[in-house]
Amino acid sequence: MTTLKEFEEALREQGMNLALAILERLRERDRATRSVAPARRISGRKMTPDLGERVLELHRTTGKTQQEIAFQLGVNQGRVNEVIKHGKWLHGNPHAPEAVARDKALERAKKSVGKKARTAVKTHPDDGLRRRRNTSGQLTFGGF
Repeated sequence: MTTLKEFEEALREQGMNLALAILERLRERDRATRSVAPARRISGRKMTPDLGERVLELHRTTGKTQQEIAFQLGVNQGRVNEVIKHGKWLHGNPHAPEAVARDKALERAKKSVGKKARTAVKTHPDDGLRRRRNTSGQLTFGGF
């Protein structure tokens, strides 16, 4: 597939100055109308029943995609999908599966903060590699 830069070079080689001028005007128009998109959030908001209701309201009343709704509300797109498709997060029950899973994940995250990462230690003399014995009488590279 040809890139725009390659296309521009081909126009220049052919001496098609009018086409190059049109291309430059289109670029200027794009620069003038371009807006800087807001930065993506790093961490999302805690999903609540009120936020779930807001997700459903936006889904019903606007033509926005799940990703657009998620970005507007500051939540993960997967959470928006859970609300729309599966009805999760629509009640305040702390024993609901999604609430229990969230709380467990938060506890795991708290426990691991400030701890040193675990490293695997191999204690087997041959570094954990199990070799098959060669019973055929032929030498193989693995048999040494």
